[in-house]
Amino acid sequence: MPTLDPWELHVTPTLIISTALATRDFQNVHHDRDAAVRLGGKDIFVNILTTTGLVQRFVTDRLGPAIRIRSIRIRLGTPCHAYDTLTFTGQVFGDRVEVTGRTASGVHVTGTVEVAPPDGAGLSGDGAVAS
Repeated sequence: MPTLDPWELHVTPTLIISTALATRDFQNVHHDRDAAVRLGGKDIFVNILTTTGLVQRFVTDRLGPAIRIRSIRIRLGTPCHAYDTLTFTGQVFGDRVEVTGRTASGVHVTGTVEVAPPDGAGLSGDGAVAS
């Protein structure tokens, strides 16, 4: 079971706000720090659609842009706030990639990404696309 190289992402307020707006998520906890704190958070935090996109990016960055994503199933844990560092790790099990994203507060996301190689290719033992 090949292990994918980790990816560290420094989460900025701009990343959180811009991706929330891009996914048409206008919930105040994703762009208004005062509202997020008033509602019990420590700061604004990443929305689920952004987390899903980051999981997909992690897999395609590691396996190559030609890899086909068949499905993504995730479960959220602790919030990922502005100024957190989100570290993704993953392992390849055939056509399945198990992904975990952690911050200093704990596990933010766990998930399974079902992948398929590009037409006419296969996955090599290290998870890379082999022609």
